[in-house]
Amino acid sequence: MTPPLAFTPAEADLLGRTADALCAYLGKPVIAEIVAEPGEGYEWALFALPLAPDDADEDKPRVQAGGPGARFLGSSGGLDLSDGQPVDCEFLWAVQLSDLEGVRYIKVDAQGEEVAWTDTLTDLLPFDLREAEAPEDEGEEADDEGDEEEDKDGEGQEGEDPGGPPTDR
Repeated sequence: MTPPLAFTPAEADLLGRTADALCAYLGKPVIAEIVAEPGEGYEWALFALPLAPDDADEDKPRVQAGGPGARFLGSSGGLDLSDGQPVDCEFLWAVQLSDLEGVRYIKVDAQGEEVAWTDTLTDLLPFDLREAEAPEDEGEEADDEGDEEEDKDGEGQEGEDPGGPPTDR
């Protein structure tokens, strides 16, 4: 059963790309997983760093990622998580879906505190991963046309600075 407050495929893709960008930025594998909150009717996405088995630092906020039926996002830093075994992780932060008016997303920090609220997912993410529209190359075409005219006039010949002011000969 899909909860009423579920991440769309586009949102899940953006969260996965965020996890991959975090992995590259931190130089460590980052696990991102969508979790359906049982009985609550909403999903949340967690971001976490896998811990080594001998990591005994009790000050790190911990979370179990994975397990049977886990919905991982991104590449998980290249880790093979297909065995269905939960992974002990350091909890970084999460994005929780909300049904509050004007608020679809709530960011939860490593201490479990709600720290940001918004209706736009990109406002909560550490990187701007929106697909940028490719600018039209109008400037290049105009420059190319100008170069042809300069060549016809004899200016812009080899050995001259084509960007400099014209010189008297």
